[in-house]
Amino acid sequence: MKHFALVSGALCALALASAVFAQNYPTRPIRIIVPFSAGGPTDTHSRWAGQQLTAAFGQQVIVDNRAGAGGTIGTAIAAKAAPDGYTLLGGNPGPLTIAVSVRKKLGYDGIRDFTPITLIARSASCMCVHPNVPARNLKEFIGLAKRSPGKINYATPGVGTVGHLAIESFSSLAGIKMNMVPYKGAALYLIDLMAGYIDYAQVQVAQAAPHVRNGKLRALGVTATQRSSHLPNVPTAEEQGLKGWTSYNWNGILAPAGTPKAVVDRIHAVLAKQLKDPAVRKYLEAIGYEPAGEGPAEYAAFIKAETKKWADVAKKAGIKPI
Repeated sequence: MKHFALVSGALCALALASAVFAQNYPTRPIRIIVPFSAGGPTDTHSRWAGQQLTAAFGQQVIVDNRAGAGGTIGTAIAAKAAPDGYTLLGGNPGPLTIAVSVRKKLGYDGIRDFTPITLIARSASCMCVHPNVPARNLKEFIGLAKRSPGKINYATPGVGTVGHLAIESFSSLAGIKMNMVPYKGAALYLIDLMAGYIDYAQVQVAQAAPHVRNGKLRALGVTATQRSSHLPNVPTAEEQGLKGWTSYNWNGILAPAGTPKAVVDRIHAVLAKQLKDPAVRKYLEAIGYEPAGEGPAEYAAFIKAETKKWADVAKKAGIKPI
């Protein structure tokens, strides 16, 4: 009984200390590690989240871009950070849910080593080619790729990213073989795609739309379940024969595992409140995102489901861990 009382007292003291810590949090600047270069979707969402937290907490939130190795370098840094709420991660499916299936040594576990906080939004992509590529729709592009196996170069934000696995999934379904050119972020390969240094890439719909309209890119299809208001004349991949095939990128905010629940809940409360704001939702939709707002438990379940899905894709596509 005495032992039980001591344990109970210790747990109560710990809970009280955690509550006091959360009430005073934050007392210094917060860092959000973005595991990709500036300008891409993960960077955009993380900066938006940082602005909301700065306004709510009165402390500066600094975005720290740590690009490389398909987002796994920055993600590993975040996994090893102190679980005190002062280091957060701009979450992306590549390093969190895909890398485990395509890389042998990560140095972290996307499920075990993080505490999900909020899923911010997801976005579909536009399947784009440089105008010099002689294909005006997916059927023509697939035919071109079959006639020239391994000759078409496609860009990804790195090995093991959602951009990589999504295109490998598309290639497997279409029965084609292309040559991957990895970059450190979507913003970087968009420049080379428009310059004609690469042939094909999947670009966030809203980001691709102005370049499609001015003729710098040609849209072959969109990866969503329905057409985008940004490119209403561009059919989905499913409309063009790829039955059941879709691809979405998503972004959220996570913390290192062990971060106090009270701190996690405070951060989630700020971001979820903003994501319910009609003006914020309208803004995100205007730039091509579907607003989310799921909490820690829902986001954690989503990450587990995504991890299994991409493991199945990697296995079916014959991708071996490197």
